[in-house]
Amino acid sequence: MTAPAPSISATDHLPKVVRGAGSYLYDTTGKQYIDGSGGPAVYCLGHGNAEVNAAVLAQMNQIAHGYRYNFTTDALEELTEIIRAACGGTLREMVFVTGGSEAVESCLKIALQYQTAIGRKSRRRFISRQRSWHGNTLGALGVSGFAERTAAFEGAFIPSINVSAANAYRPVDGATPETAGAACAAELEATILREGAETIAAFIFEPVVGAAGGCVPAPEGYARAVREICTRHGILMIADEVMCGAGRCGTWRALQRDGVEPDIMSIAKGLAGGYLPLGAAICTTAVHEALHAVDGAFQTGHTFSGHTAACAAGVAVQRIVAREGLIARVAANESRLKGWLGDALQGMEAVGDIRGRGHFIALELVANRATKRPFDASHKLAMKIRAQAMDNGLICYPVGGNVDGVHGDIVILAPPYNATDAELQEIVDKAAQSVRQVLTAELLG
Repeated sequence: MTAPAPSISATDHLPKVVRGAGSYLYDTTGKQYIDGSGGPAVYCLGHGNAEVNAAVLAQMNQIAHGYRYNFTTDALEELTEIIRAACGGTLREMVFVTGGSEAVESCLKIALQYQTAIGRKSRRRFISRQRSWHGNTLGALGVSGFAERTAAFEGAFIPSINVSAANAYRPVDGATPETAGAACAAELEATILREGAETIAAFIFEPVVGAAGGCVPAPEGYARAVREICTRHGILMIADEVMCGAGRCGTWRALQRDGVEPDIMSIAKGLAGGYLPLGAAICTTAVHEALHAVDGAFQTGHTFSGHTAACAAGVAVQRIVAREGLIARVAANESRLKGWLGDALQGMEAVGDIRGRGHFIALELVANRATKRPFDASHKLAMKIRAQAMDNGLICYPVGGNVDGVHGDIVILAPPYNATDAELQEIVDKAAQSVRQVLTAELLG
């Protein structure tokens, strides 16, 4: 029996949300949805957290926004120290912004400012990877390898060079899952040598690729090799942890698991958990000292940089995450979530891969498991799964085009860090139900 057609599409006739409580959201009809993806991997503490709301209100009652270039504030200073402690190492200097795209944009500007400060102004270009997403501003778009979102703006980007995606499930030609990391690192170095290291400011990558690839972790050994290559050639290493960082992958920095410290790092989504817009670009002491000696300060910032109430939200969220040991819980849940998904989708030949870290898990759908051939894009599986899931009372995050920009379908689950076991099981069950319904309709229809 085929599933009935979903009642909503991916973009039209959206329900109107009116209330959130924990892992659940409610629309104007009273329908309940469990938030299986934290929206776009943002809501790390779920919705309506009374402690966070109270902290924001208390700050608003004192002062909503102390302009960063006139004043410092308790909230900004406290959040700075929280991030320094969470990052560890030498990632100690930062500029606060209002979202992920701004954070990435600031990272790019810091890299350029640094290279200029040390007398290497010829280093104006960036290297980035295919099947990565870095944001909606022009700079961030220019280093993104996500054709669906970048095509309309081609020709207006800052100079960028693309290298292959680093994906053990889909290794580059001539590589195996075991050698994928080494092969991609070798490609990066060959690209640097071909283009000229003296022209490259930085290499930017997602330690665990989000929307564009579907929770793709750096292959074994890849991050360490990239770190060595960048250092050897005087190229800054930028880790874009907007989606995968701030505890989402079971360590506060996603690259902690790979044993690597970048020169510059972006964070956003989980920093304030969506309670107010907040992000940050963070750099090492060495990078900051070099640019500070010449310029005196970061030459990036905005009207709302270090917004006081937003920083207060970040402080409150991070206090709860630390106090309740939620990052350790996220790490422990990784194998459980993968196992539950595998069990719930048992016998579904179209499930090619279940991957990710922590509460950042994706399944990739394929038309042929042996060859990993994706479904034809005309099926629009990702959009149909999204709609079916909403009908089933689940918010998940399906994306298309993860293989080549056109073909390929993934479903991302990124539950709140504090979701209960029962809620996690509900998310898994409804995700599996939605995938089965759509695939059954497609394959038998």
